[in-house]
Amino acid sequence: MPKEYTRAELRRALRLYAVTDRAWLGGRTLQDCVSDAIAGGVTFVQLREKDAPRFEALPLARDLQAICAQAGVPFVVNDDLELALEAGADGVHLGQDDMDCAEARAILGPERIIGVSVQTEEQALRAADAGADYLGVGALMPTPTKPDAVDVTKVELAAICAAADLPIVGIGGLNAQTIGDFAGLGLDGVAVVSALFAADDCKAAAWELRRAIEEVRL
Repeated sequence: MPKEYTRAELRRALRLYAVTDRAWLGGRTLQDCVSDAIAGGVTFVQLREKDAPRFEALPLARDLQAICAQAGVPFVVNDDLELALEAGADGVHLGQDDMDCAEARAILGPERIIGVSVQTEEQALRAADAGADYLGVGALMPTPTKPDAVDVTKVELAAICAAADLPIVGIGGLNAQTIGDFAGLGLDGVAVVSALFAADDCKAAAWELRRAIEEVRL
């Protein structure tokens, strides 16, 4: 069974949250890039494979679960509960158009992690009531990885962080240069895609991101 994380442990684990995207790897394997990213300071990994067939996604998820488990890093699967269960993942991350959080909780039980993407205070409170363990808030800035994402202003972000008594990670256009713009608003960590996986050296990129996070004291 996956390890159960306390809320305090989840807050620490969200410090540098990696969302995978194989489109940026340039021939490298995702397994190698995730391993390098963890070595550089990544503290949480989400596998996002919306369009991959099951015969590709399942062994990939199992590999990443093993890598993350060895490093003591939580590993979740985007959207797909069945894949998360088959791979032995720590949990799932759900968007607003995915399965309802309460339904996912009933299927996964109390021990697995459920994260929910939110853009408003109302969505955040609803997710908390439905049993979410953490929230992902964004997009905070324009981002090429999700061009249709709804932007969340700093005022809205601060309101969400104040209203929801859950660990919160910000996502959307964040990199080592922009992280400081969101200091003091209540975030526990930042989630990145291209800032990590588009880099030539994922370990060095993770180290630079982690250094920026610690310097700004989110």
